[in-house]
Amino acid sequence: MNDPSPISEPIELSYALAVLPPGRIGFRRWRWELWHGPQLVAAGWRVTAPHAQRALRTHASRYAHRLRGLHPLRPEASQAPESPWRGQPVTVECGPLRVLLTPRALRERLVRQVSVLRR
Repeated sequence: MNDPSPISEPIELSYALAVLPPGRIGFRRWRWELWHGPQLVAAGWRVTAPHAQRALRTHASRYAHRLRGLHPLRPEASQAPESPWRGQPVTVECGPLRVLLTPRALRERLVRQVSVLRR
């Protein structure tokens, strides 16, 4: 019984992860954004895609804890696949909380399809 059960349903956030064109120095950078509905929660850039994914996981964990009124003890220890996400939904386990990260482009496409079907 050491495995904590989730507090509630997963918190759904969306993310954007894209490579930026080379700057003056000439190295690649990855831009990441974390969204909760229409609100931009966090954004930044990292030198590699895995580092950008790690930043997304950490900020998603911090935000999910803040939404539930909790203080994260180690947000950088949240667990998600280390492999490239390739625009797929990802579940992040952060203690008793779960966060579902959905690519922003996929989420916008689904919203458009639902609005067309409702007409």
